[in-house]
Amino acid sequence: MDGEAGALCAGAEARGRAMLTINDVFELSELSEDEIAAIAEHEHIPQICAAEYGYYLCHTEGGTPALHRIILDDIEAARAAGHHEKAERLRAVLRKFVQEHRELLNTSQAE
Repeated sequence: MDGEAGALCAGAEARGRAMLTINDVFELSELSEDEIAAIAEHEHIPQICAAEYGYYLCHTEGGTPALHRIILDDIEAARAAGHHEKAERLRAVLRKFVQEHRELLNTSQAE
C-alpha cells in the first residue's frame, strides 16, 4: 500500500471506520477474479467497477445471461485478434461460470 493510501486507511481506522480493500470488493461481488476481469475488459471499466456491475447483474433478472454473453464476446474478440491463449483461458472461465449457473445449460448459448 502506498503512503497516501496507508495514511487514509490509518486515519479511517483511527476514526473507528474500516475501509474495504479491492479484495474485499471482489469477494463481495460473488464472482471470480477472471470473471471480473472479463467484465472490465468488455465494458472498458476498472476492475472495481466491474465487480460492482457483475454483482448487480448477478442479482438482476436477465443478468446471468448477460454475463454469459460478456464472456462469449470476450472470447470472440480474443479469437479475432489472434490471441488464442487468451481465448482458451476465457473458455475455461466460461465453463466454470456455466457450471456455477446451471440455468444457462437450458439455453442454446451455453458451451
